[in-house]
Amino acid sequence: MSRPPAFPAEQKVRIVLSILAGEVTAADAARQFKVSEQSIGTWKRQFLEGGRAGLESKAAGTVSREAELEAEVEELKAALGEATVELRVWKKSAERLAPSRTSR
Repeated sequence: MSRPPAFPAEQKVRIVLSILAGEVTAADAARQFKVSEQSIGTWKRQFLEGGRAGLESKAAGTVSREAELEAEVEELKAALGEATVELRVWKKSAERLAPSRTSR
């Protein structure tokens, strides 16, 4: 069984907008473009969830990956800040415990 050709995001947008505007039904669009009604429904859902970016194959994954990376960066910044504070505290404690070099 052959797979139907991939449609560019712009064409998917036009199809979904024509369905949302009531110009054509999902079944009619599926027949016209030789895709399943399920595909049309998926495009519609993706569009409603993410606009044009939701229909671009890698855009949705990129957005969520960027969000994951931003969260990780913030977590690492916080950990680095905590480590810096701990290091300063240890240094100050060590200075108080070590004999002074000038006291000899």
